[in-house]
Amino acid sequence: MPEAGAPPSPPQAPAPAPAPDSGPVPDSGPGPGPGSGPGPDRARAPRERGARALAVLGLSAFVVGTAEFVVVGVLDRISAGLRVPVSTVGLLVTAYALGVCVGGPALTALTIRLDRRFLLCMALALYALANAMAAVATGFALLLAVRAVAGAVHGLFVGVASAAAASLVSRERKGTAVAVVFGGIAAANLLGVPLATYAGHVLPWQSVFAGIAVLGCVALGLTLAVVPPVTGTGHGALRAQTRYVLTRPALLALGTAVLLFCGQFTVFTLLGTYLQRITGVSGTQVGIFLLVFGAAGTVGTMLGGRLADRDPGTTLVVAGAVLVVDLVVLFLVGPHPVPAAVAVAAFGLFGFGLAPALQLRTIELAGPGGDLASTLGASAGNAGIAAGSAVAGWFAARYGVGGLPLTAAGICAVTLPLLWVLRRMKPVGTAADASAGSTPEAVAVTG
Repeated sequence: MPEAGAPPSPPQAPAPAPAPDSGPVPDSGPGPGPGSGPGPDRARAPRERGARALAVLGLSAFVVGTAEFVVVGVLDRISAGLRVPVSTVGLLVTAYALGVCVGGPALTALTIRLDRRFLLCMALALYALANAMAAVATGFALLLAVRAVAGAVHGLFVGVASAAAASLVSRERKGTAVAVVFGGIAAANLLGVPLATYAGHVLPWQSVFAGIAVLGCVALGLTLAVVPPVTGTGHGALRAQTRYVLTRPALLALGTAVLLFCGQFTVFTLLGTYLQRITGVSGTQVGIFLLVFGAAGTVGTMLGGRLADRDPGTTLVVAGAVLVVDLVVLFLVGPHPVPAAVAVAAFGLFGFGLAPALQLRTIELAGPGGDLASTLGASAGNAGIAAGSAVAGWFAARYGVGGLPLTAAGICAVTLPLLWVLRRMKPVGTAADASAGSTPEAVAVTG
């Protein structure tokens, strides 16, 4: 529309009628190259490159997830090898979790301006180095320090990989892309950890960390070869991104993540003990139950990602509600093996199914602070895991393991109204606001 007082624009000639569609226009270049060939082929190539890059990110997450949990399976071997009590060796798990919670955000803050692809490669290189040092560690103090560093790198990697995966695809496939990263971690629980645990019992325990270091180098090489440069999900310097992460929607998403994982790990931490004492299954059968849980979790992660493509908020609400009901059912049918197995499978399906949608929603609600929020999401989850483990130990010591599923259901139920609010919230600010350092606008809650 012309401005007031401006002379009217001259009449424009009518646009020529479109020519009849005669198929793809041939490239005028000297030979085949970018832009040549039919349109579908040009569109298919980026999709194929994106799919390969996502597969590499999933493989890298598989390596990281295996290294995170494998220590639990070889605690006794490390204890005997380093002549340290098992209770002390358990600090390796605590050090790793603290590394994720504290070190991950710290590394993200220090590297906020660096290229995402470079960060992925740096994280994998550091992770391989940390595990190589763990393989040659001759003292517990060094091994403890190395695990804390590995945890910090884990927090950085999961955040960057989630953001990178989301940026590799169109908006309607972001949930599936984030699910590939979390699916790699879920697959690590299903396959990587059992295989590494077996290797740690037939070979020296150091071989587990050496093997993970080698796999980390393989993942690094594939990342260099396949993953293209990716744009960040956040904008601006650390101070600008922090301003957006500290807004109500992002903080609510992070707090909800802490509660959800706290609730789930209140029962999962002692799930094996619960199955033995309440369900009455033997040690071998416990392994089968956990295998079912892991398989269902892997399926749930990918299914949850696909549903998050359509509506991450609704996916969170539905999965959260079903999870609460399922935990109550697990409490009721605990003494009966077959119904308990079904409840455990549903626990894995919906518990893991929440993760991609929650991570995607956290990144979305942080707006221009998405890069920082993606790492804080992983930290929030690990903080919840640590809290849930503490609650499980406290509760079991006083009341036994029988009531753990009901306690977990109560904690998860607290998140249901929060998930409903998260579903309706809108992200605040824009990229321009972040670059300019302006204050985030108020959050709108829509129906």
